[in-house]
Amino acid sequence: MSRRLLLSCLLLSSPATAFLAPQTAHAFSRPAVSAAASSTAVPAVYKKVFVAGGSRGVGRCIIEQLLKQGVQVVAMVRNEAVMAELNAMEGVTAKLGDAFHQKQVENVMDGCDAAITTLGGSTSDETGKRVDYDGNSNVVESAGILGVVRVILVSSIGCGSSKEAAPPAVFEALKEVLDAKERAENVLIKYYTNTNWTIIRPGGLKSEPATGKAILTEDYKAIGSIHREDVAALVLQALESTNTERKILSAVDPSIESAVSPDGRVLEAFALA
Repeated sequence: MSRRLLLSCLLLSSPATAFLAPQTAHAFSRPAVSAAASSTAVPAVYKKVFVAGGSRGVGRCIIEQLLKQGVQVVAMVRNEAVMAELNAMEGVTAKLGDAFHQKQVENVMDGCDAAITTLGGSTSDETGKRVDYDGNSNVVESAGILGVVRVILVSSIGCGSSKEAAPPAVFEALKEVLDAKERAENVLIKYYTNTNWTIIRPGGLKSEPATGKAILTEDYKAIGSIHREDVAALVLQALESTNTERKILSAVDPSIESAVSPDGRVLEAFALA
């Protein structure tokens, strides 16, 4: 463990302180809190939220939904054009920063009271590093150093205990990516025991409009597809739910059909309240 990582762990120990090809989602045993409900949620507990990975995809959806709740967003991006685009949105402060450089992440995050990271990519950089591990780990470490104790890591089904949920062919194809994401999860779980962390593992990501029917579940065998807007809505609900603290949850949408027949298992929706 690096010296800075050790320092951030010690700070938090103080008392003061898309991946899968579409598969079939299972049915669920009781109604879930609607994934679309976040737009009408009560006033946010966290007033200034750091978002890594907000240039596009789930991260961008998270930013848009946070703004609807009146939350100030601090977004770290690498591209000046994206920074200008985000800064044009009222309530967003976008800053240039490289997730591969921990100090840059820390500088952008400073002053926030919660952190969300959706960093991920299908390829490594020229040195062999992957943002799925190195970038996410730098977000986690920066949160520890700054005392930001609410952290949400958006990972992927196929990591950790959910390995067996991923179809073998898909797991093999994405093995390096999933391994990197899992290593980042383990940093958060192992070294940040006093952090109110939540890990959310979505299934196969789609870009269609939200259905409002997606769920979070502790069932590590859960598999299915989910729209990016629904993932974002579930992330926001998890952010404000104390029930999700120190939990690893899969995110799928039982209403989305696919070519794979369901096996009849019933998924239990995680109780957010």
